[in-house]
Amino acid sequence: MASKVVQICEQKINPIITELGYEVVEVEYAKMSNGMNLTFFIDSPNGITIDDCEKVNDAITDLLDEINPTNDESYTLNVSSPGLDRPIKNYNDFLRNKGKLVEISLYTQVDKKKNYQGLLEDFTDENVCLIIDNKPKTFERKNVSKISPVIEF
Repeated sequence: MASKVVQICEQKINPIITELGYEVVEVEYAKMSNGMNLTFFIDSPNGITIDDCEKVNDAITDLLDEINPTNDESYTLNVSSPGLDRPIKNYNDFLRNKGKLVEISLYTQVDKKKNYQGLLEDFTDENVCLIIDNKPKTFERKNVSKISPVIEF
């Protein structure tokens, strides 16, 4: 059911959020400690504020009630920023982080290591290339468990 709820929301709600000028990074429907939660993670080139989350929440609440994606199951609606350390998952995430410092975790070791840090140079459906110590290093995407931006303060 969770995937059906997400699919309905992606089809019916995401276009509304996009029209408001935001990118929907992810839609999640999952059980949390307070019950089922429907969460829209949004982003924009200027970042996300509480006011942005409130604006999107107000714009989609009535439509969610109308389309009833959960089939009358109760849920908590959340609109949130994806966060600074959100894993890089989709094409837009890769574009947003290209040229930036990232950390990559692998399922199996490459050169006796499972974790690398470098500049995200390039990516395809099959590979991810980082610049490490001024040299390109390519990893197969099927061996990548997680890619995250490195937060520097």
